[in-house]
Amino acid sequence: MRRHRRTKSNRRTLKKILKIISISIFSVIMFGVISSCIIFYAPFQATRKVRDLIVTTAMATMTHQYIAKLFLSDAEIQKILDDNTVKPTNEKTDESAITVYSNKDTKDEERLGKDNSDINDIKLINITGKTAGKTFKGYLLEVKDPSRIKLGYTDKLGKIGLKLNEMNSLYHAVGGINAGGFVDVKGIGNGGVPTGIIISDHKVVFGFDSELSYRKKYGEAAVPPKETKENIIGFDDNNVLILGLYTLREAEQLHIRDAISFFPYLIVNGKPQIIKGDGGWGINPRTAIGQTKDGTVLLLVIDGRQISSIGVTLKDIQDIMLKYGAVNAANLDGGSSSTMYLHDKLINHPCSSAGERYLPTAFMILPSQNGNDSEEVSEENYP
Repeated sequence: MRRHRRTKSNRRTLKKILKIISISIFSVIMFGVISSCIIFYAPFQATRKVRDLIVTTAMATMTHQYIAKLFLSDAEIQKILDDNTVKPTNEKTDESAITVYSNKDTKDEERLGKDNSDINDIKLINITGKTAGKTFKGYLLEVKDPSRIKLGYTDKLGKIGLKLNEMNSLYHAVGGINAGGFVDVKGIGNGGVPTGIIISDHKVVFGFDSELSYRKKYGEAAVPPKETKENIIGFDDNNVLILGLYTLREAEQLHIRDAISFFPYLIVNGKPQIIKGDGGWGINPRTAIGQTKDGTVLLLVIDGRQISSIGVTLKDIQDIMLKYGAVNAANLDGGSSSTMYLHDKLINHPCSSAGERYLPTAFMILPSQNGNDSEEVSEENYP
């Protein structure tokens, strides 16, 4: 009899527990549905900003686009992307606005009245800030001498890329960041096939196929009837960071020594390019390159997709570059490719669960001419 009563009591207790669990699960689901409906469909400015951020972030990934497509039509998604995307510009770098100060030119010290004792310095700045109420962490390298920046590329081009530290070793570099993008179907690309072009030491090593084929057939001076234009991000013989849409012939006339193609540009001739929206690529890990008016090169990497660092928008990295004096700046390949090394040490925290990605290209820092590399480390909050 007592056992029967105990059994009934246990059943009632179990039913209560199951009921509580069911109500809790239902409440969570309903909260998620109602919150999603408010975010995606409510006509409030604040919720629209959150909606746009979720959509642009999801659509910038290879694996999470379903989040946006679950609630919105393709046309609605495209409108959100169009409203936030950086508009193409025809503006190109004005080289005269950059006064490069290099220890290669002994007249620089006399002309500028400066002591060039710190020209070999590399300053590493740890950056902490917030975007959309969430914390992000990043790292900025300031390289005083722009002649030390070299574009490296994998020695197995067309087959497989190299991890950043492997590329640094190949070129005997002291540090660097990832550069251009690569064919990455379903997020499993191996970095072997770049997107766009690669120019290294004035030579085209990838891209501009139709132009090179035409020259091979008709001679080096031959100009094809239709020339391809690429978004150039690179350095000329004067060590000025060149941004702009150029043909191969125009790039040669500018004496471009090292370059890749990527987008978008963030700052051109001191003018911010993102003046509406957040840039259209959501919150993600980022890599960018810039140059100040005295020639100092800025190499920026922001961690993302992690509890300690959510990532940033394109507008965020534009604003960071502006804060540190960039006159010209461009976005580079980001996401799980975002990587920074200095003196054989991995500086940031790449987000890929598989570890560092294989890369086609990298902007690297070559050793100083006198071998006297000094490094300063500081921490700053943004903004």
